[in-house]
Amino acid sequence: MKEHSILFVCHECDALQQLSGLGRGDIARCRCCGSRLFRNPEGGIDRPLAFALASLVLYFIANLHPIMTINIAGNERQATLTDSARIFFELGSPQLAAVVWLPTVLIPGFVLFGLLYVLLAVRLDIALPGRRTILAWVGRLLPWGMLDVFLLGVLVALVKLVALADVTLGTGFHAMVILIFLYAGMLASVEPRLLWEHLERQSAQYRSPAHA
Repeated sequence: MKEHSILFVCHECDALQQLSGLGRGDIARCRCCGSRLFRNPEGGIDRPLAFALASLVLYFIANLHPIMTINIAGNERQATLTDSARIFFELGSPQLAAVVWLPTVLIPGFVLFGLLYVLLAVRLDIALPGRRTILAWVGRLLPWGMLDVFLLGVLVALVKLVALADVTLGTGFHAMVILIFLYAGMLASVEPRLLWEHLERQSAQYRSPAHA
């Protein structure tokens, strides 16, 4: 089923053009510069929704279970994602603790819960409160989620730690690795423009006299 024609401004060359609806899996490109404008994903709403639900489960596991267990001369200590930031706070570096915790726990969590909230509103056709505001904030905060960067930091630290202590990777670490792939799959399968269009049609529907 094709979507209605829309006016779209190219983000690369600012060309205003009228585009007809796309079929599933099609990509719209600018007629002037050829840059990618948007796409109509194969999975529609269901694919990113499935990724989001799976990511939600792993997000809780990754944050509640330890990433690793370190044993130095009989002294054993476990660390979760939040513990890694809390240690910097206890050492008198709250700014560094915020730099670690915000992009690895808070922002990915907000993006995940926010997208899941909006996707459920669209999929179930429910006018959930604040859905447009949440989607706008998801777009603003999306570049600041850095779970993959944190994982690279953990791997670099492991190279040095294994020479000093016995290190055992925990359930949280394995959950975080899988979460990174599912989180990336969720972001790759969602098209913000389609969500905005769904929300706009939904708002127009509930503003109509039939729903007054």
